[in-house]
Amino acid sequence: MKNNLKTEFGDIDIYLFDQLLKGRYDDCRRVIDVGCGGGRNLVYFLKNGYDVYGVDRDPEAIELVQTLSEDLAPDNSVHHFVVARAEELPYKDGFFDLAICSAVLHFASSASQFDAMVKSVWRVIKPGGYLFARLASDIGIEQLVQARGHGRFLLPDGTVRFLVNEQMLLQYSKVLKGELYEPIKTTNVNNIRCMTTWCLRKM
Repeated sequence: MKNNLKTEFGDIDIYLFDQLLKGRYDDCRRVIDVGCGGGRNLVYFLKNGYDVYGVDRDPEAIELVQTLSEDLAPDNSVHHFVVARAEELPYKDGFFDLAICSAVLHFASSASQFDAMVKSVWRVIKPGGYLFARLASDIGIEQLVQARGHGRFLLPDGTVRFLVNEQMLLQYSKVLKGELYEPIKTTNVNNIRCMTTWCLRKM
């Protein structure tokens, strides 16, 4: 069973897996992974006939995901995977049913870049479409992080990340006119870092 699950879903983010189990994206056809890396979150979508796209800043990552796509879904064009930044997505408005953005937004260097990244990803989602984002936050470890300026903080694990909190995510949800299709959830990893899942539907 374990090997079968690995084959079907790859190393998918467990919280994205949860959304698949709930059938959230059953009616989605065109999917983009923003900051796709080697495609660990795309195995299921490639194997099940979705129209799959991905962007990443790293050319080597794009080569890896192109190879993955060729192996799992030969009819899915390798040209769907391109080198690009989250804040400058090369797609028209409302092009995608689902945008995945896992462990990407917390690499923003400032509040202005974070804003540009979020709004760029949101722009390419069609009305009725979904955003699945997972990013670092200070929720639950507010007293353990140290400000480093421009919205970035030193975490107890030694990394520096742009951190959000629940109020910020709720405010963005309101500004974007999005609806939470899943409550905001945060995983605390031994008080050294926290990762928050932000699931928003475009109304």
